[in-house]
Amino acid sequence: MNEQKKYATAVMEEWLSHPQELGKKPARLEIAGEFDLHDLHYYIFKFKKSAFDSWRVAVCGGYEGDSLGHCGHIYSEMEPYDPSTAEEKCVAMVENLRQYWMEQAAGQEGEDQGTDHSGGNFAGFVLLSTPEFDVEEFRRVLKEDWGIECPEASESTEDQGIAVAFCEDGMMATVGLMEARIPDGEAEYWANSNFMTRDQSVAAAQNHQAHLLVAVLGKDTPLKAGELFVKIASTCLKASNALGIYDCGTVWLPENYINSAELLKEGEFPLANLVFVGLYQNEKGISSWTNGLRSFGKEELEVIESSQSPSEIFELMYNISSYILQQGAVLRNGETLGYTAEQKLSITLSQGVYVEGQSLKIGF
Repeated sequence: MNEQKKYATAVMEEWLSHPQELGKKPARLEIAGEFDLHDLHYYIFKFKKSAFDSWRVAVCGGYEGDSLGHCGHIYSEMEPYDPSTAEEKCVAMVENLRQYWMEQAAGQEGEDQGTDHSGGNFAGFVLLSTPEFDVEEFRRVLKEDWGIECPEASESTEDQGIAVAFCEDGMMATVGLMEARIPDGEAEYWANSNFMTRDQSVAAAQNHQAHLLVAVLGKDTPLKAGELFVKIASTCLKASNALGIYDCGTVWLPENYINSAELLKEGEFPLANLVFVGLYQNEKGISSWTNGLRSFGKEELEVIESSQSPSEIFELMYNISSYILQQGAVLRNGETLGYTAEQKLSITLSQGVYVEGQSLKIGF
């Protein structure tokens, strides 16, 4: 058995052992087949809950090549295993998972951001290796780094499971400790989108055992709300048990997020912490998308199947995002934009390809 199969078996056993699944290790667990879907590799498993139970089917995977990191597609509907239909059932489970998380990615704050463009609401998940949150150390670092005073939590917030809740410049901020993993492999799946630190981001997501829900509400001042969110999140990421942060449809490592947050101390906007630019390549070209502009009340951007280089596309998407947020530019359907008098890049508002809802397609 190769390393990927060994790792997939271990991950499948861990998932089945979760209290919300079998609650214990399966009595029997075997790889019963494998298949490829969406350029990723999957393993079909059959397992028994007890020695006398019938075989049931499960799927684990989303592997790229020989990588040990997968995209979090681990699932079973506890249906009976039938070798003639096992692959069909596993494909259906993967497609359902993909569809679910694609829908969640655009509205992880619990709202349909594809239609609500009011902006100013930010939420992210700090991944923890242990279910612990040192509130006093958080207060100390928040004041030391950013000059923000965080009062003691009231009894009402403690009853709601909120470790920290306070107002800053008319904005509401909360940090709550969740003593459990983000369910259904969501963080693991989206960690794969971070092409800059994919393996490390996937490992951070796979190893987390708890998380902090960080939220800032500031609809009247979305730019300031975004900056406050970055200050609070970067403070949380300085904890010794912080592995990364799942936000904007990806997972950032603590050091990268914190370094970008330091730009605030120089009077610069930490765009890289608030808008993620994704890249995807197939035989037709390079595609790109943003995730995060809707938190500011703006449409997300996409470039579809471009012949330009990945670096050129990334730079374009990053610069346009900055142009929209920091200079207040408004892009309209049917108009064009460009960096020179000769350059005219078309702007088209239509149904998103890599993002939920509508997006502004840049012809590049």
